[in-house]
Amino acid sequence: MKKQLNDRAYLPLIITISILVPTAIASLTYIPKGQETFDLRFLPFLNAIINSCVSVCLVLGLLFIRQKDMQKHRICMLSALSLSVLFLVSYVIYHSLVPETKFCGTGWQRSVYFVLLISHITLAVPAVPLALLAVYQGVQKNFWSHKKVVRWAYPIWLYVSITGPVIYWMLSPCF
Repeated sequence: MKKQLNDRAYLPLIITISILVPTAIASLTYIPKGQETFDLRFLPFLNAIINSCVSVCLVLGLLFIRQKDMQKHRICMLSALSLSVLFLVSYVIYHSLVPETKFCGTGWQRSVYFVLLISHITLAVPAVPLALLAVYQGVQKNFWSHKKVVRWAYPIWLYVSITGPVIYWMLSPCF
């Protein structure tokens, strides 16, 4: 019975966060950008580093669970989630204050960039609820449900965390 009470509290929270995060990020386009007080040009590089660390944590987490080392797996996955939250905070701060950077590449690079960007954005939306649900099920020790969610959450979360730095790298000459 205790587990059902937890689900009643946490599942609406996961749903709320899953709606608020993409809505907040999408609304950044409509926020007027002013003169920022601080030089925030370091944040895209920091975001790429954070996302790269998320990727490393996800890969290590997979390796540890395959070795049946649940403690190290848990540390890696909670680290990946914490770093993802840090990334989102940094991303929102940067994009709420700094005007959008337009891609300056041409030819095949432009096509590759937009394919990566569109797939990254499209998959980032379901990555939030899937990652939160996977971590929640793992923390609750509901391993059967955890494994079902992770089949979808892991590859999507990993793809988003890898393509983020690639997109930064492709966009960096345009800053």
